[in-house]
Amino acid sequence: MSEPVEREYQVVVNDEEQYSIWPCDEERPAGWRAEGTVGARQQCLDHIDAVWTDMRPLSARTRGEA
Repeated sequence: MSEPVEREYQVVVNDEEQYSIWPCDEERPAGWRAEGTVGARQQCLDHIDAVWTDMRPLSARTRGEA
């Protein structure tokens, strides 16, 4: 019996700078672009935890600066 192949994911981000993960072998939903990180599911989630420190959407963050 062969080892199951772990699915590869990519970190995606939208125009509001919100992060998510998406399977590499599936077409990304409209409005989401690849951020550049690819790997195992947990690796991608760990990356998001490290870089997405302000969960507010971009529009909410910039509104407070105006």
